[in-house]
Amino acid sequence: MERIIDDKDERMWGMFCHLSALSGFIIPFGNIIGPLIIYSMKKDEYTFVADQGKESLNFQISVLIYLIISGILVLAVVGIFMLAAVGLFSLIFTVVASVRALDGEHYRYPFCIRFIK
Repeated sequence: MERIIDDKDERMWGMFCHLSALSGFIIPFGNIIGPLIIYSMKKDEYTFVADQGKESLNFQISVLIYLIISGILVLAVVGIFMLAAVGLFSLIFTVVASVRALDGEHYRYPFCIRFIK
């Protein structure tokens, strides 16, 4: 198990890396742009933010891929249910990750493809 982060600012910015992904429910591609902006601004200042920013970006890119696949499968009707499930899954795990980051834990998303290492 990795150590828990003590610095309050570092934990807060780590949380923002995850929470900024919720902007994707309002702004197209906001789920990727939000974490990317915070990651880019704070990655050199805080190692925890760099770690959580990469994790958030990887998860949001994975979710985008799952949504594209679900969108294609709408033609087979099953995609409608998959779109709803992926959206709910994304919302729940983004909130969980935000809380864990605020607690200073190095959170890892399930079903996440790690593109950025």
